[in-house]
Amino acid sequence: MKANHEPQIVGFLCRWCSYPGADLAGSSRLKYPASLRIVRVPCSGRVDPLFVLKAFQEGADGVMVLGCHPGDCHYQEGNYHARRRYALMHRLLEYVGIEKERLLVDWVSAAEGGRFAQLAREFADQVTALGPWGGRQVDR
Repeated sequence: MKANHEPQIVGFLCRWCSYPGADLAGSSRLKYPASLRIVRVPCSGRVDPLFVLKAFQEGADGVMVLGCHPGDCHYQEGNYHARRRYALMHRLLEYVGIEKERLLVDWVSAAEGGRFAQLAREFADQVTALGPWGGRQVDR
């Protein structure tokens, strides 16, 4: 493992809560990893597990799926679907050889810029400790 490896992280953020939370973190000049690539999605419940697998296949070292807090989803139950789906997704990742610690599913509201930045930093530290993911060599 490279001592100075900066992990490549893909973040799927819901457009109603998590994305504005990330925007607040940026406008508040809070520090979070520059290597985090954000993909705005309508709802965390719409993030297909294949999107996560594709991110790993394309070279991501970690993936974050962030949505509205349970009970606050703009689509009523989207984040409940995400929570159930990703409980199973962690097991699938382990089955295919990807450490479950490389996937983070959590909740961030639009007013929680500080929480977003903290989650992003802590997750980047966690993924850095795991080292680069070797899946980039997977044949397509």
